[in-house]
Amino acid sequence: MQSIDLRKNKTGPSRNLKHKSELEQPHDFMIEEKSNVLLEWQGPEFEHYPKEKRWYLIASLILSAIIIYALIVNSPIMAITFVLIGIVGYIQLEKSPRVLDFKITHDGIMAGNELYDFDNIESFWIFYEPPHTKILSLHIDALFAPYVHIPVHQIDPVKLREILLDFVPEEKQRPTIVDTIERLLHI
Repeated sequence: MQSIDLRKNKTGPSRNLKHKSELEQPHDFMIEEKSNVLLEWQGPEFEHYPKEKRWYLIASLILSAIIIYALIVNSPIMAITFVLIGIVGYIQLEKSPRVLDFKITHDGIMAGNELYDFDNIESFWIFYEPPHTKILSLHIDALFAPYVHIPVHQIDPVKLREILLDFVPEEKQRPTIVDTIERLLHI
């Protein structure tokens, strides 16, 4: 007597399952994805610095001076623009960072749901000056935002560097003017 495996037969339903537990087993692609992860960690998407009332007072005075200047020179569009900059800036500064999952896989670097493919990463550099600066900086192939900064938090930078060297060249980077201003103003 010849047996037919209905799981391989595309014409009929599969009735050869022996246990209900076979239906609940994870798929092969889920297991494969987990083995693809070389390093993973969790942390806030950016460093949040609490601001004092003095900081807000100084920022408000500077913004008010610019708005008054715009009104004096009869430029209402400039005044409206800086009012909107102040509102959006305040909302952005008060926003709490989300906790993201960061992963390094054989395909690239994942930050939350965003994948930075190794083919699009030109180089990397790790800014590591504990306790304040612990950042993986990626130089990517992009016109408007060529640098992506990923916080490394509790990850060993030596292990991170060893893994990345297999996929991307290491190239020393210097902090940009924007990075320096962000660090000085705690924004």
